[in-house]
Amino acid sequence: MAEAHQAVAFQFTVTPDGIDLQLSHEALKQICLSGLHSWKKKFIRFKNGIITGVYPASPSSWLIVVVGVMSTMYAKIDPSLGIIAKINQTLDRTGYMSDQTKNVVSGVLFGTGLWVALIITMRYSLKVLLSYHGWMFDEHGKMSRATKIWMGMVKILSGRKPMLYSFQTSLPRLPVPAVKDTVDRYLESVRPLMKEEDFRRMTELAQDFAINLGPKLQWYLKLKSWWAMNYVSDWWEEYIYLRGRGPLMVNSNYYAMDLLYIVPTHIQAARAGNTIHAILLYRRQLDREELKPLCLLGSTIPLCSAQWERMFNTSRIPGEETDTIQHVKDSKHIVVYHRGRYFKVWLYHDGRLLKPREIEQQIQRILDDPSEPQAGEAKLAALTAGERVPWARCRQAYFARGKNKQSLDAVEKAAFFVTLDETEQGYRKDDPDMSMDAYAKSLLHGQCFDRWLLLNLSIIPVKKEDLSTSGGQMHFINNNDLPCVYCMSSVWQYVMATDSFQLGYAEDGHCKGDTNLNIPYPTRLQWEIPEECQEVIETSLNSANLLADDVDFHSFPFNAFGKGLIKKCRTSPDAFVQLALQLAHYKDMGKFCLTYEASMTRLFREGRTETVRSCTTESCNFVLAMMDPGQTVEQRLKLFRMASEKHQLLYRLAMTGAGIDRHLFCLYVVSKYLAVDSPFLKEVLSEPWRLSTSQTPQQQVELFNLERNPDYVSSGGGFGPVADDGYGVSYILVGDKLINFHVSSKFSSPETDSHRFGKHLKQAMMDIISLFGFSSNSKK
Repeated sequence: MAEAHQAVAFQFTVTPDGIDLQLSHEALKQICLSGLHSWKKKFIRFKNGIITGVYPASPSSWLIVVVGVMSTMYAKIDPSLGIIAKINQTLDRTGYMSDQTKNVVSGVLFGTGLWVALIITMRYSLKVLLSYHGWMFDEHGKMSRATKIWMGMVKILSGRKPMLYSFQTSLPRLPVPAVKDTVDRYLESVRPLMKEEDFRRMTELAQDFAINLGPKLQWYLKLKSWWAMNYVSDWWEEYIYLRGRGPLMVNSNYYAMDLLYIVPTHIQAARAGNTIHAILLYRRQLDREELKPLCLLGSTIPLCSAQWERMFNTSRIPGEETDTIQHVKDSKHIVVYHRGRYFKVWLYHDGRLLKPREIEQQIQRILDDPSEPQAGEAKLAALTAGERVPWARCRQAYFARGKNKQSLDAVEKAAFFVTLDETEQGYRKDDPDMSMDAYAKSLLHGQCFDRWLLLNLSIIPVKKEDLSTSGGQMHFINNNDLPCVYCMSSVWQYVMATDSFQLGYAEDGHCKGDTNLNIPYPTRLQWEIPEECQEVIETSLNSANLLADDVDFHSFPFNAFGKGLIKKCRTSPDAFVQLALQLAHYKDMGKFCLTYEASMTRLFREGRTETVRSCTTESCNFVLAMMDPGQTVEQRLKLFRMASEKHQLLYRLAMTGAGIDRHLFCLYVVSKYLAVDSPFLKEVLSEPWRLSTSQTPQQQVELFNLERNPDYVSSGGGFGPVADDGYGVSYILVGDKLINFHVSSKFSSPETDSHRFGKHLKQAMMDIISLFGFSSNSKK
């Protein structure tokens, strides 16, 4: 009852003498501060909406244009070619204005119209310029005169000090490739993977599709591309992610690791305090649109920022046939899981964000809480790790009302989720290989019931046992169906840099600052979970455990050389790693396979990803030459150059909207809507990606300053295998001397072994660098 009394702002009792009114000044103060905070946010959003809406101009430019028009009018010059006079005549019919007032109003109206016309012209001109992608195909290290002129025009029209979403209306739409071009590139991609007879049959299917059904489906895609912002993104999100009924765990989520060699503090609550505060600082910049939009080519070419909109306060709501995305504009709390209990932690006090030490205090209160989990509470999150339908049915039957609904709303509307991990994980110098493998595996799925996998972002502070262990490390997991890995890596790298170089810790390992005992304790969420639901939880947990136990991980740092030495070979570091992956896979399997490499399409509005089919005829020729002892170094080097150039061409085509797989996918969706069958599309979309790869970008280099702080490096992150008999490989190029790899596979497949593949990958990297006359410790 004490908590209930604290929740109201006033109390009253009726007595014979009248009504005795008792006001709680503290409660009223908090209400006022909360209201002021809310209105402040609304004002900031309104202001940012105006600034973004008139970009690349500025609100102040309106005054300049209007003053310029009025000045010419008083100089007896008509800049409008008679338009102002016509406006004046129209106003004259009202009969309420003097001649001087009519002149002023006419000039302001014309100036405003001229200003709007200039904005539209600048925006359209910038969109036309950004539709040009010839700069991507210039020779590496050289820039043509046409590209230099084009860059200058883009800079002139790009305005000054853009905000996060300033360029959104100026970005071009994703183009729809010609059916024939897509079909030809597809056939070229599968040529080295098929036997002659199979390839001949596929060619016949493809040519028939390109002539008959393809153009009909293409017409609908063209129509959608004119109407929708992006002809791919909404269908990709709906059919690839939201309609999937399988477990999200392992299949969709990915993880990111903490700093590899540095542990800023061994106090779990302190690390959580700084990290949560750093995330909230990032979220505040995001809400105020103060983050700079990511740009390419020397901060000239903007990338789409649409995916930042759902980075926080976003959850996936399960349904029997399809899930939905729930995003709230603002969330003032997080939910913390510890030892089977759920706690709601408010992020604001006295109208401001909690400071790091105050958040640490709240986390420590949870760690010290002796209460036990309620019936069914401890393993509740297993429902988010298993199949989709059981959780959707349970949610409707048992969580649609009462205290269960209130608690579930608190979880699903949280800014993000925090798991205070009871297990020790992290890099250990005494056993680097085994510790990293267990570390990666733990991050991906944990205990299968201690991660709320439907919430966009979860952070995991690791428990401390004693000062010799790696307690105090911090990690995060994320859903790939919401913001992509490029966005989330930016958040995580910002958080690690802010934690290490800006917030810091006191000498005793605690967060800097003082505690505040006036902050209310975290609220324990209450559940009433019936036995029927508990049985479903156990079933989901058993299913999730089977999936988790089947995942094999090998995570390792490759420090023999890095991108610094690769660049001396005058080749793309990404192409180098991809060719090493092809060589490693052939050594591992004795055959080639369809290979997926993620590429972004964020040069276009609402762009997301595209597939680079890294296994090409050129890469296969190179790998076969490396396996043939009769081939000379010169022959191998020549084939490497050809394969590298082909890979870079495919990557550029994917980035510029000329990829294969998203186009074919959308054609398939249209065929389903039209209820027509396409043997070609059905076969294409059923082909398994037995080697799925992705590079995690290093986006916060300026924050870490790796030259000055070489130990402040992250291991990046990883994901599970896409195919049951394949590999998932993630890598991050850290600085000039380190590449971190994460290799995943399944124990149930007799063909795969992550550790075996890792050994082949290390050897493949060394074999390729030796072609250039370099060794691992070469100073050449």
